[in-house]
Amino acid sequence: MPRKGITGHDEWVVTEALATALVALEQLPTKHQPRAHMEDVRKILTARCEAGAVTLHLAQAKCRLFPDTDPLTIYEEYGLKDGLG
Repeated sequence: MPRKGITGHDEWVVTEALATALVALEQLPTKHQPRAHMEDVRKILTARCEAGAVTLHLAQAKCRLFPDTDPLTIYEEYGLKDGLG
């Protein structure tokens, strides 16, 4: 059976990349944040995700970018309890 896309999980890779990019850009000083592009990234991410899943992807991305931070603290920051929506 042929793979879907290039890797077989292209959709997941792109969704995770968008979430990670958005969280990383949010860490820049406000004057250096490309706000228009960030809004576009958020729109694309939202269009790719199931309803309500955007915050989960963003929380997971922040956990990856800040592995020394308590994951539950990050999930709570995004309005998620116990890592669940």
